[in-house]
Amino acid sequence: MKTHSIALVPGDGIGPAVIDAAWAVLERAASKHGFALTSTRFPWSCAFYRETGAMMPADGIETLRGFDAVFLGAVGWPAEVPDSVSLHGLLLPIRKAFTQYANIRPHRLLPGVEGPLRAEGFDILCIRENTEGEYSGAGGRVHVGTPDEVAVETAVFTRRGVERILRFGFEQARQRRGKLASVTKSNAQKHTMVFWDEMTQLIAADYPDVEVTPYHIDAMAARMVMAPETLDVIVASNLFGDILTDLGAAIQGGLGFAASANINPDRTAPSMFEPVHGSAPDIAHLSIANPIATIWSGAMMLEHLGEQAAAADVMRAVEAATAQGVGTRPGRDRTETITQAVLAALAA
Repeated sequence: MKTHSIALVPGDGIGPAVIDAAWAVLERAASKHGFALTSTRFPWSCAFYRETGAMMPADGIETLRGFDAVFLGAVGWPAEVPDSVSLHGLLLPIRKAFTQYANIRPHRLLPGVEGPLRAEGFDILCIRENTEGEYSGAGGRVHVGTPDEVAVETAVFTRRGVERILRFGFEQARQRRGKLASVTKSNAQKHTMVFWDEMTQLIAADYPDVEVTPYHIDAMAARMVMAPETLDVIVASNLFGDILTDLGAAIQGGLGFAASANINPDRTAPSMFEPVHGSAPDIAHLSIANPIATIWSGAMMLEHLGEQAAAADVMRAVEAATAQGVGTRPGRDRTETITQAVLAALAA
């Protein structure tokens, strides 16, 4: 029996609850489809930071390197640990160390879910550059606390980084409906974003079967609201992709349905899978967190691991549950109720 070893990092807030729910579904799918999942749980979180002074141990990256994938719940508890500390202490180091340069986030309405738009028939795959750009961490502050204080944040765009994420996006478009939207703000950012536009045009010559349309970020935000059904694959920088995918989550009914994958396409290190919604401290102890985004992320993990049939079965079960109205409205159903509905549909 084939076995996949998974590092579980439940993290903060609702993270442990949604990871437990999704893991129950994934284990059931593995048993049904004839493979095994083994897990090792790591307590790395803001609570861990308060105890140790670090979001994860010094050897955390090397510890994770031995796993087939990382399944993450949520990171952050801003009332106790600044988000800038938690993000740069756990999530971003994993993405960068394992060259998880492709952040993939699907946006479509599940059966029974009503989005805020009139549009229903959209299916968008947003590809976000995940290791450099505006989140590179290059910069600093001087004269802190004085009237002369200066803060500088430098966006870093390398030819290698831009080319590989664009090629990844083109490949995804080729497998889908053959349309790619490249998002920049090159009318205002005349160095990095003009460079991105030029690279898009250069690489497009290798994909004559893909229809390429450049958009400015503000125009794309409007199009996602006004005409999302016209979009297929979107490729954007780290910052722009981050913002657009929260908008994508909104039009698909909310963050409770927003899944993501941090992929190392070369498979030289583990990839990481996580819901987009974050730790949601305000509902962390109410047992009403929607686990669907995490289950969907788990399905993406199974697909990445080569278990396509199981991944499709998990998504079929999720859609069967939402088609019955379970988990379709924020806060209405308990986490356990949604989980059991998906498990029941998986057994059918």
